[in-house]
Order: sequence, then structure tokens, then C-alpha cells
Amino acid sequence: MQEFVALTQAKPKLPFSLPGLNIAQLNPIPQKYRPSRRLRLRQRAKSTGSATDDVTTLQTSFDMTESWNKLRHRKWRIYDLQHLVVFALIMFSLFIIPPAPFIKAGVLVVVALLLLMPITQQFFLPSLPIWTYLFYFFSSRFIEPQYRPHIWVKVLPALENVLYGANLSNILSARTHPVLDILAWLPYGLCHFALPLVCSIVLFFFAAPGTTPVFARAFGYMCMLGVTIQLILPCTPPWYERAHGLEPAHYGMEGSPAGLARVDELLGVDMYTTSFTTAPVPFGAFPSLHAANAVLEALFMQYCFPRFRPYFIIYVGWVWWATMYLNHHYAIDLVGGGVIAAVAYYISRTRWLPRPQLDKSTRWEYDFVEIGDRPKTADEEAGFGYAAGYGLGLLDRRGLSDSDEWTLGSSSSFDSLSRGDTVCGSSSSTPGILSPTTPDDEMRHVIVGMTPQGELWNGERPERESELTDVLVMR
Repeated sequence: MQEFVALTQAKPKLPFSLPGLNIAQLNPIPQKYRPSRRLRLRQRAKSTGSATDDVTTLQTSFDMTESWNKLRHRKWRIYDLQHLVVFALIMFSLFIIPPAPFIKAGVLVVVALLLLMPITQQFFLPSLPIWTYLFYFFSSRFIEPQYRPHIWVKVLPALENVLYGANLSNILSARTHPVLDILAWLPYGLCHFALPLVCSIVLFFFAAPGTTPVFARAFGYMCMLGVTIQLILPCTPPWYERAHGLEPAHYGMEGSPAGLARVDELLGVDMYTTSFTTAPVPFGAFPSLHAANAVLEALFMQYCFPRFRPYFIIYVGWVWWATMYLNHHYAIDLVGGGVIAAVAYYISRTRWLPRPQLDKSTRWEYDFVEIGDRPKTADEEAGFGYAAGYGLGLLDRRGLSDSDEWTLGSSSSFDSLSRGDTVCGSSSSTPGILSPTTPDDEMRHVIVGMTPQGELWNGERPERESELTDVLVMR
């Protein structure tokens, strides 16, 4: 009897084995279902009792050899092409500005030092796309007119009338008032330039570790794309239509502060008249980076602080109204800016954005972070878990909210499966899949089996005092 029990409890083995062949390698777990590196390190540290990976630790070293050694042993991926894009734009900007060999060489040396020293690399490398965007934007004034494309004067007004039936910018700016001027100046002339830094600081201290670098990269690449579109497809803004009608525009014409000129008169200063008159891209109406920045900031902030979502939505509407009231953008420009901001946000969220833990107040309270998102498959929507993706629903758990879908692909259950634990054909215990905001008492025991008709069915058993999810497959 004891031999029978020992035989049933032992792990099944193949009757033959091939040297140097690991059967698990023939059917690896897809990359999107594997746990993140930080989560694996946290689980390893928890099992060994040593905190080997503190996600809140900041670099304090000035030793550039550390970064050099990491570069030498780095396994480059497809996503590293972003660095080539940044480097290409920096070199393009240095090429078009007036000759200054020593200044240009000095800029490259300073950038290299900031990127190699660990203490500055942790801040400067994620924000490098922002600095590149600013350099790219201000140096674009030196592009020779013979290399610039045609300026479109009638495209945006025509689209405005086709899509909305009227020119919304002209309607909103028809009647002005000093109070409305100040209300429009606050988001357009102040918050637009200050809020990216404010959001970065707030996300650094109060969001999950790693959120600020993702925000900085998304912001920088979005703005670089916006400036590139403005240079390739230059379009006149509403103030040009009011001042010149639909007459053809040409390079060399001055820009205009439009409604911001009234703000300068009210305040008795020259904050915008000169800067907008000599703007590097006077015909960069589409897309609106004012609208794009506001949308991106609101999306990141509402994701990390969902309690304040209504205020972020109000701010976006405030900025959009201000851009049209001050006669700087058409409504179609705002939609274009909002679209590229939404694309930048959702790509960042599904690939790199850390998941916030709502019970944490600051970054120093985090023990681990879970990164990335995964859309539901059709079978999950129908209630069959990962039937079409991986595991025939064996890794799905019923009775959880949609927010727990974030952690299904990054649970320690995959570690147990990769070590050779059996699932099909015998009962096995899989570690519970817990999200940071799901208490232990919500864990349920799920039975997955097949009906006599061959249909997949799930059922729940009463809760027990256990941290494991019992998975039983029956035929």
C-alpha cells in the first residue's frame, strides 16, 4: 500500500530521455505571459529571505565603467532602435544649425558624460527624448526654405467646415473679454510649460517606481512626432486666416501671438509677442502639441491617481477651449494632438508602464512592481480564460474583478509550471495569482473540467484557509 501511495505521488517521467534535450524548450511559455524581471527578483528574494532587488533604490555612483560594462554585455532588442532615432535627430539638429565646431563637440561630450555616469544616467536617459525634442524644435528654424514643403492654407479650414459645419475657433474667439483672456492664458501660457515638470515630480514621488521614465519617454517621442508632422505638413493656424484670409503663405513670414498679445497688454510685459512672432515653426498648426501634452498628462495622471480623474478631464477641456479662444488652433488640430497622445499612452501602458498599487502612498512603500498590460482574448470575454492563448483556461480564476487581469500573465504560477510541475492528467497546486490590490481572502478554489458532452466548465468550491488555488482536470 505504501509503495502504491509513493508511486501515485511521484512525478511522472518519460520512459526514455535524450541527452542534451529539454522537452520544456519545445513548448516555451510565451513572453507576454512570463513574469516581469522585478517580480521574479522579488519572489527570489522572498524565498531566500534577502532583499536583493529594491525597486526604490537610486544610483549614487559616478563610475562610468559600470555603464560601459553594461553596454558591452547588453543584449540589444528591437526596442533599442529608439536610441538610433534620438541620435539621428540630435545629429540632424547639429548639422542644420550655424557652424560652431567647438560648441557642437562640447554638446556631444556633455551628453555622453550624462549618459555614462550612473547618478545622472538614471534621470537623463529617460528624459533624453524630451531634450532632443526641444533641441529639434528650436533648431528647425535653420532649415533652408528650398528644402521645406508647401504651406497648406485651405486644408484645415476646409476640414473644419466639413467635420464640424463651422469654424469653431473663429466662433469661440469672436467675443473677447479680459477675464476670458486670463482664463485662457493660465492653461495655454503657463500650465502648458510648467505641468510636464510638475507631473514628472508628482509621478516620481507618489506613483509606482519606474512610472516617471515611461512618462518622460512617451512625452518626448510624442512631441518629436508632432514636430516632424508639422515640418512635413505645414498648415496655417486660425490667426493667419483672420489676418491674411486664404492668401498663399510663404516662409519668412512672421508668426503671431494672436490672443496672447492681449495678455501682454493686460500685464504690461512682453512674454509672448516677441517669442511667438519669431517662433521656429510658425505654421505648425497641425497637430496641436498643447492639446497633445494636456491629453498625455491627463491619461498618465488618471491612471496613477484615478480618484482625481474628473479634474484631469476638466483640465483637458480647459486647454482645448483656450487654444481655440486665443485663435491658435482649429478643432481638427486638437483632435490630431489628442490622437497621437492617446497612442503614445496606450503603447506605454501595455508595454512598459508599472501598475499602481492603490494602497501605497509613495514610491518608497513599494516592494515590487508589475509591468505591462494584456488585452482580453475573445475566449476570455466568453468566460473561457486563456483557452485560445495559453493553457486552455487552467490559469484563469473566476470571481475576480477586471483589474486583476493585469497580473494573470506575471504570476509566480508560471515559475512552478516551468519547473516541470504537472497540470494535465493529475491534480497540481498552482500558486495563487494575487494583484497588489486584491486581498488574500478573495482567493477561491476553481475546478476546471470537461462535461460528458466535451464542453469546458468551471465551478467554485467553498473558500478554505489556503493561499493556493487547487486546479483539478477531469475527463
